[in-house]
Amino acid sequence: MPYYTDYFEVKYPLPKIDLIAIADFAAGAMENWGLVTYRELCLLVDPDNTTTDRKQKIALTVGHELAHQWFGNLVTMEWWTHLWLNEGYATFVESMCVNHMFPEYDIWTQFVTKSVVVGLQDDALKNSHAIEVPICHPSEIDEIFDEISYNKGASIIRMLHKFIGDEDFRKGMKLYLTKHEYANAETEDLWAALQHSSEKPVKEVMSTWTNKMGFPVITVSSKQIGNSRELTLSQKRFCASADMKDDPSMWMVPISLSTSADPTKASHNFVLSDPTQIVTIDNINDGDFVKVNPGTFGFYRTCYSIEMLDQLVPAITSKQLPPLDRLGILDDVFSMVQAGHMAPTEGLKLMSTYSECEDDYTVWKNMCSWITKLNSLFNYADECKKPFLAYARSVLRKISEKLGWDAIEKESHTDTLLRARIIESLVECEDEKTIKEAKTRYEAHRNGTKILPADLRLPVYRAVLTDADASIFQEMVEMYRSADLHEEQHRISFAMGYMKDPELLQKAIDFAMSDDVRKQDTVYVISFIAFSLEGINLAWAHLTKHWQTCLDKFGGTWLITKLVRKVTEKFATVEAADEADKFFAENPISGVKRNVRLGVETARLNAAWLNRDRATIAEWLSEELARIANRATN
Repeated sequence: MPYYTDYFEVKYPLPKIDLIAIADFAAGAMENWGLVTYRELCLLVDPDNTTTDRKQKIALTVGHELAHQWFGNLVTMEWWTHLWLNEGYATFVESMCVNHMFPEYDIWTQFVTKSVVVGLQDDALKNSHAIEVPICHPSEIDEIFDEISYNKGASIIRMLHKFIGDEDFRKGMKLYLTKHEYANAETEDLWAALQHSSEKPVKEVMSTWTNKMGFPVITVSSKQIGNSRELTLSQKRFCASADMKDDPSMWMVPISLSTSADPTKASHNFVLSDPTQIVTIDNINDGDFVKVNPGTFGFYRTCYSIEMLDQLVPAITSKQLPPLDRLGILDDVFSMVQAGHMAPTEGLKLMSTYSECEDDYTVWKNMCSWITKLNSLFNYADECKKPFLAYARSVLRKISEKLGWDAIEKESHTDTLLRARIIESLVECEDEKTIKEAKTRYEAHRNGTKILPADLRLPVYRAVLTDADASIFQEMVEMYRSADLHEEQHRISFAMGYMKDPELLQKAIDFAMSDDVRKQDTVYVISFIAFSLEGINLAWAHLTKHWQTCLDKFGGTWLITKLVRKVTEKFATVEAADEADKFFAENPISGVKRNVRLGVETARLNAAWLNRDRATIAEWLSEELARIANRATN
């Protein structure tokens, strides 16, 4: 609260602020003025049993809700169309607050995986929506509490903050809050305040980002002329699941460039407002790299020519490029591959490069998310599944050996996060050595010989459940029932999705739907059960067979929209997408339509990606595994 009072230069006007944890609470938290309500999971910390990741999420959630006391309560959005004013801004400023209070969290680097990447993924779908979306019926409101309002909204504010600078941003915030306190405001009011404070064309630039859906891909190529480099940059709307070449959308895109001379500093800044623009960089040698979007502040994808991408690789392996740039390159390349704009092997080749040198948590988190996505995709491609798991294990091995299982005294916050994420990925990729060690540690934990650190419990529980029999499953159920910490219950129930036995997966679904599990958690348990092909089919069968039961249990809350999307987006065949489309056309429900469209579109995207690239990927994996085996013998 003192931080926000100082930053906004506006005092908190109420005499007190209370934070209360509520056992059964569908949302994560709610910013009621003076009395903020939370799920237990989003507020309560047990020093011995709360993970490092959960403590971080709690800090961000508290920062988010307290920011709303000014931005949302003191000044309130004029109508639901402007929901992003509340949620996008609070999602941005929560990181600003946590960075101030816990600098060791490296939260601004994590912001890119938490918000920018997530926002780009959803906004790349043709069934996305503009940040400002007309709301004409109450049933439409829940659907816009989504990644666009929160994460795209936060990302474009971060882009704007970089564009005008922190000093002018603070002045604009103060002007906005004091001018509209105890009243309502629209997006244009925020732009007017920031434009006045910065004397930059804020409204002209930012209206292109709030009034239309989607974002651009910046395609860039280069030509060396003497000691100068001529760059050609072009923009068009990026869509992961459709050809958008006929879409006329244009954005005013704040572009930054960095070079080998100083990768940490932007050497050129300009606004790209035309379809194509040529930029000349002087005093640059042939072979030196040019990086677009240093710091990944811009909300767009970058598609480099192969030559430019090759020039960046040495700066990745030497870590000359900062983590945010290494992360941005990796995520952009995989997104280009997914959309069919780059060869299917380019992402895997880059992953191999990163595996030899990378040690940053946020970069690895992004890489692990692509491993999970490909693993899920290959549930539908037997010729790729086992080779990919073997390849992924080889990618993870070096960083795994470096981190080990046990925390080192005074290790960094992010190394603690990284260890848990890497072990979890190795379990997901069926690494026998990791699973064996996890089972040994679980047994010591169960009999009280050596209690597992909180950070390792989820990956260990998942390892134990990978080949569980009925007795192990029942043991976990009893652990769940006896746990008095909601976070521990959360870990146990999520781990159930890693079981392989269809009968046990069905029991897990029945358990998730029982009174033992809070309905706020049921949705997530079922979505994790859709991890394997058997789990996907069981989750879908349950959803369709017990649709009315699901409506009775979750209807009227955003939980039903979450459930629908989390299950349907795991499909990767046209037939399954058609089946889902038909089912929801015959069983319509208000407030779910957009999420049905998003889930079905993602399923079709998965199917198109798999059908287009599976043969090439299978061939490359076979050759790469042979190369790895050859290196090992030599």
